[in-house]
Amino acid sequence: MLIPHDTRIALDTVVDLLNTAPASGQREGGQADGLPDVETLHDFARRHRISGVGRLYEKDLRAVRDVRARFAAIFATDDTERAATLVNALVAAAGTTPQLSNHDGYDWHVHYFAPDASIADHLAADCGMALAFIVVAGERERLRRCEAPDCRHAFVDLSRNRSRRYCSSRTCGNRLHVAAYRARRKEAAG
Repeated sequence: MLIPHDTRIALDTVVDLLNTAPASGQREGGQADGLPDVETLHDFARRHRISGVGRLYEKDLRAVRDVRARFAAIFATDDTERAATLVNALVAAAGTTPQLSNHDGYDWHVHYFAPDASIADHLAADCGMALAFIVVAGERERLRRCEAPDCRHAFVDLSRNRSRRYCSSRTCGNRLHVAAYRARRKEAAG
């Protein structure tokens, strides 16, 4: 699947944003909210090179958490029609205004957020459109959650045959394969 650079960046941002959400059942008794305060939100924006972010406030943090929940609903649905409805609502609420842009060493690409948009509307517009492209391409099933029972992190499966099962083959995949191997050895020995 050929994904333009700016869409890939937006998909990576969606995944990272989703993976900041608190979750029960995670390793070691649960995961705290990865966006606990405005300072952490500002760090997230800087790390993801979200342009035009000025001073952030508690209302921005609440709005981004709301957008995060809306992205989670898109990842959670198995119904393409429902995913399209959720994406449409998200992008419409952000007030998209597509514009060509070249900045910070990036070649021409499309920004979907309005000038001076809040960080939440910026994320909803750009990342929402990236998810829209996935739905339009008939690839909604690539939006996944890790199959490790103690993880459930979000990821976009970009493998050729759509066979990726874990957020990371190095951590979750390897850990489950080792556990299965040990169980087989124990059963064979016992």
